[in-house]
Amino acid sequence: MAQWFPYASRTRKCMFTFISPLFQLGLVSLLQAAKVSQLIERVSDHKDFKKLLRTRTNVLVLYTKSATSTEPQLKLLSDVAQAVKGQGTIAWVNCGDSEGRKLCKKLKVDPSSKKHGYDISHFKDGTFHTEYTRPATFKSMVAFLKDPTGAPLWEENPDAKDVFHIETEKEFRKLVKREERPILMMFYAPWCGVCKRMQPIFQQAATETKGKYVLAGMNVHPAEFDGLKQEYKVKGYPTFCYFEKGKFLHHYENYGATAKDIAEWLKNPQPPQPKTPEVPWSESDSAVFHLTDDTFDSFMERHSSVLLMFYAPWCGHCKKMKPEFDEAAEILNKDPDSPGVLAALDATVHKSVGERFKISGFPTIKFFEKGEEKYTLPHIRTKDKIVEWLQNPQAPPPPEQSWEEKQSSVIHLGAEEFREALKKKKHSLVITSFVIFFPPFSPMDNTIPHFTTAADIFKEDRKIAYAAVDCTKGQNGELCKQEGVEGYPTFNYYNYGKFGDKYSGDRGEAGFTGFMRSLRGQDQEKAGKRKEEL
Repeated sequence: MAQWFPYASRTRKCMFTFISPLFQLGLVSLLQAAKVSQLIERVSDHKDFKKLLRTRTNVLVLYTKSATSTEPQLKLLSDVAQAVKGQGTIAWVNCGDSEGRKLCKKLKVDPSSKKHGYDISHFKDGTFHTEYTRPATFKSMVAFLKDPTGAPLWEENPDAKDVFHIETEKEFRKLVKREERPILMMFYAPWCGVCKRMQPIFQQAATETKGKYVLAGMNVHPAEFDGLKQEYKVKGYPTFCYFEKGKFLHHYENYGATAKDIAEWLKNPQPPQPKTPEVPWSESDSAVFHLTDDTFDSFMERHSSVLLMFYAPWCGHCKKMKPEFDEAAEILNKDPDSPGVLAALDATVHKSVGERFKISGFPTIKFFEKGEEKYTLPHIRTKDKIVEWLQNPQAPPPPEQSWEEKQSSVIHLGAEEFREALKKKKHSLVITSFVIFFPPFSPMDNTIPHFTTAADIFKEDRKIAYAAVDCTKGQNGELCKQEGVEGYPTFNYYNYGKFGDKYSGDRGEAGFTGFMRSLRGQDQEKAGKRKEEL
């Protein structure tokens, strides 16, 4: 029997229309379907499923036991699909209809056996990657699809339940304004190694001080928080800020703290003590002879055998070698019968000598005989090796070709041309540049071949560049600091010369090539859609 069916109107409060039962059922189905975004790929045929995996590189598939059993999940995934548009794909297989049932059977998927009546799988570069087991929340799913191989969000860790996780600047200001308890805020970046090490300590402190203090965490790496970072002097990660009654009082700077240390500090919070400036090596109590542009030549005239270390005060590897060099100097420089002496020169201050001997990395060890440069010694780093070698100077073994000297498709950049080189690739849709930051003596033996192979694979694609920066060369050290390099190797992704994100995926050939294929796949999708619009 036909009946009156009400529907809402934007221009009228309510109307009644005479609708047949058959049309009424169709309308209900239409309303249900409207809840699903057009960005979600509805798949029921096996060939279509295979085509989807062949043409998309980052696919999250929802399998449901029926069309109506998981409406909340479909609504959630519609929002996720919008957020990852161009970066990932959401697909839906309804195992409840006849066609979908065949596909699910072929894929050996049975969502009805699951507790909530649905199953979610991820496919990467055309093959199954993993079951999705992270929280079924908008933020977690978006983070997963933007970096399927990355670590889970901090708030996904059950042990971090007592940390207040802040997402927006509005939430942050509301917390600071309204919270009566003292607040210790940890501003962090998800890729930061020190942050990852501090998080378990911070969350333990949050649990131990629960009720008395608020310990909160906020990822402020995105550019939208640049103003907030400037306001609270966030110059590196993590940065801890202490608030009382809506006011910022001071920073907490004990990055080697335990949970107990943090809890104790909160009982009597004090501003950081002024740091004692580091005594320059040349002014320390050292037996090493320290040279300058003015004293270099006269010193060489007075000493027939000199082992000279060119260094930079900021260089970590120089700092590591200094104690060894000092101990060797105690033996060699104080012995009247010594076969030679040890000297050092800060090439960032005394640039004339550094430029004369083409010093481009630190530390650089050179041997001078009768004032003439004879050998460069990259293999001598310890006290014993230094003393042993100077007693019987021998030509060092032939140096291996540096990565930069080897023929490959990797572009090696310096501070001077870095930004311009990445900007120049102005081709059709988008340029993607992939940069690896490294020092020549970092543990990268396994990474370099994979990175180089990936560059060779994409060498014909003018929209893609794989590049490398040696952080020890010239002004590259400052560049690396600006680009957020805190450890080696560091991988950054750039789009038209602008920083995009940290790459934290697999460091093998498959990871490096898969990352670029994913970006190129997105380019092709956008190009296809534009053609359709035309």
